[in-house]
Amino acid sequence: MTEGSKSYIDRDGDALELDDAWVSSAKRGRPTMPASVRKKRVNLMLDPDVVDGLKAHGNMSAEVNSILRRALGL
Repeated sequence: MTEGSKSYIDRDGDALELDDAWVSSAKRGRPTMPASVRKKRVNLMLDPDVVDGLKAHGNMSAEVNSILRRALGL
């Protein structure tokens, strides 16, 4: 659970009753992340064999991020 959020599960593991006040104040989706931690979209031109190698690892975006962090000492 995130800081400042309220649990709707009591100590017995039962869900608390959600009343009209809760429903009327509920908001869709997650709150926006601060710009300081939000990821930025970029476009890169890479050699085909590099792309194939990254795709073989699965989550290509996470793999590129990890490789660049290590290379840049971050």
